[in-house]
Amino acid sequence: MWHHAGVHFGPGIATLHVQLADVEPAIWRRIEVDDRMTLPALAVALEAAMGWEGYHLHGFEVGDGVMFGPPDPDFDHTIDETAVTVGQILPRPGSTLRWHYDFGDGWEHLVTVEQRDAPKPKAKYPRLLDGARACPPEDCGGPWGYGDLLAALADNGHPRHDDMVEWAPEGFDPERFDADRIAKAVRLAG
Repeated sequence: MWHHAGVHFGPGIATLHVQLADVEPAIWRRIEVDDRMTLPALAVALEAAMGWEGYHLHGFEVGDGVMFGPPDPDFDHTIDETAVTVGQILPRPGSTLRWHYDFGDGWEHLVTVEQRDAPKPKAKYPRLLDGARACPPEDCGGPWGYGDLLAALADNGHPRHDDMVEWAPEGFDPERFDADRIAKAVRLAG
């Protein structure tokens, strides 16, 4: 429930800033999500917003290492995410969590609540508001592998340039933020 100056607005909308850690220049997105969205649904929306394909495991880290994730008997230190909502885990502006995607590559995203509002009439959530730069290609080796990939792509004389041009997705441009394509993916994630 969203409250402002003593007025109750019912379900709330959280504006989230999502930034990929350990990558410069920054790769980030700003999205709006319904407070009632569960963490599995949030993971799908974050994957869509960032541009991940969604075939790797994920987890949400809150506070001093409290982990929420998909139920898994092999990870007894992880709390089942299925009944937890955005409003419970990110209750107010300034609340943060770390969203981990692809534990092998080690992608970490800082998710921060920028503001909370009442839902806008006729708006569909989740929705993309803004962002910068392309998502790194899946399985490129995390932030450090991505740095190596960018260096090889940018330098025709790099010993791995030809291999990386062939390996990278066709037409990959790290500076391109395809707002229309991402906004559609985020809408479909809801």
